[in-house]
Amino acid sequence: MSKRAALTDNEEEEDDYRQLLTRQKKQKTSRVLFRSRTATPESANLTSPVNDNKDSISSNSNDSNKIQSNSNSEGNDVDVASSDESPDTEEQQQQSINEKQYLETIDRTRLDFDFENLCSVSLSNNNVYACLTCGKYFQGRGKTSHAYFHSIDQDHHVYINLQSLKIYILPNGYEVDDPSLDDIKYVANPIYTKAQVANLDKLAESSYDLFHNAYRPGFIGMNNIKENDYANVVVQALAHTTPLRNFLMLENLSERPELVKRLSLLVRKIWNRKAFKPHVSPHELLQQVSQMSNKRFSSTVQKDPFDFMNWLLNNTHLALGGSKTKPFTSIVQFTFQGKVEIQTQKITARAVPGDRLKFEADELIQSKEVPFMFLSLELPPVPLFKGDLERNAIPQVSLTSLLKKYDGNQTQELAGHRKRYKIKKLPNYLVFHIKRFDKTNLDDGKNPTVVSFDPRGLDMSPYVDNASKPIYYDLVANIVIDVNSTSQGAEKHSWAIQLLDKATNTWVQIQDLIVKDVRSELLFLNESYIQVWEKRK
Repeated sequence: MSKRAALTDNEEEEDDYRQLLTRQKKQKTSRVLFRSRTATPESANLTSPVNDNKDSISSNSNDSNKIQSNSNSEGNDVDVASSDESPDTEEQQQQSINEKQYLETIDRTRLDFDFENLCSVSLSNNNVYACLTCGKYFQGRGKTSHAYFHSIDQDHHVYINLQSLKIYILPNGYEVDDPSLDDIKYVANPIYTKAQVANLDKLAESSYDLFHNAYRPGFIGMNNIKENDYANVVVQALAHTTPLRNFLMLENLSERPELVKRLSLLVRKIWNRKAFKPHVSPHELLQQVSQMSNKRFSSTVQKDPFDFMNWLLNNTHLALGGSKTKPFTSIVQFTFQGKVEIQTQKITARAVPGDRLKFEADELIQSKEVPFMFLSLELPPVPLFKGDLERNAIPQVSLTSLLKKYDGNQTQELAGHRKRYKIKKLPNYLVFHIKRFDKTNLDDGKNPTVVSFDPRGLDMSPYVDNASKPIYYDLVANIVIDVNSTSQGAEKHSWAIQLLDKATNTWVQIQDLIVKDVRSELLFLNESYIQVWEKRK
């Protein structure tokens, strides 16, 4: 290699090195690699053969001078590289300043993580981010993504991945790990310990939202998007059924079907003590329900809460790996499933003299045990004709009289058969369905009979086969129907739920976003439709 060629190579290496510093100031390793590369020409010149003639010596002397000059030049480069720590530090400081300024643009009052994770532009549910400045959802964070364009167009720079909960600065694209953002991650996906869940029904603590308004975790309102109050009351009831609630709050359900994951997230948000607002929305859950039920249940059409509760519990049971035939194969069945014995006797009609029919019961009585998750209770029919004194009177019946259906003695005549019912095994949580409608259509007449009951100490032993001692249940949830008249004079049904706050032993009524206290002795004045009773330990 000639002297001039060696020098030219060094100059080219210096130019490349300066360009590398310009492009990647943060990568200190690049400068180390560069030094190792630029050392090669020097060593090549120093180890070249030495001639005996003077010209060669002179030439070698000149080469040595040039090598020394190059060495000084390399030393200058090393100094430059060392002094370049200052621009790096300045850049880091500037990035830190920008990051703090970006974080100050976060508006927690506009954040709402209750909606389905869909990009507001493409409607895709893949890799969705939420803008922490305006609250909108966008797909991706690459240079061609909607989130990237939004960051440039609107000058909104902080985004959270709704799946991983990692927070990024766009358009720069780097991740931010700041403790001040932990509250946002917690609101998006609340996580609980066993100790926290164990104290939910013991500690009476008030929490405060972003506007310093007090609320009670577990007893917060739920948005009625249009006509989904029938679903709201069912979710609220399940969120206060202790075994199922604890399971949904503590178990890792990330590998389970979407229905279970969304139900779990909604229940955890209902009990969130660090919420930004004192209410939640079931939108994400209802979108999944609508899809799975082929729009049988949605947020836009009023439905029967009992039908929805039946559908939701059965599909949750299957989603958790429960069996369709075997009993007690999921937390749903362990919580709600019991057994009842049904005795069936066939009734035949025979003509007798005088144009009359004589009904005779078959001597053969068929008996079988079937599992149940709900016990239906039939109300006595409302009289068609009323006197002047009875015209404005509201019929009333006790809950215990309705339960006589299951004492094993009372019979029911159904389609040519006489049936008797006797409970063989009671579940930990007993669900009563008080049938107020003749058909599944809520518009086809309603029985307004009031069912009277004591919310504490319901003894179920008279209805259980071979029960030797009292079996007490206490009411924990009471779904009631509220009837209002429309401008056209028709009846409009809406739903509310009354819940027991075990920590304070008081009752709370929730109807959509309205939360208020209610006295226990006045619970029966409402038209109960679904009741959840807890077995006393």
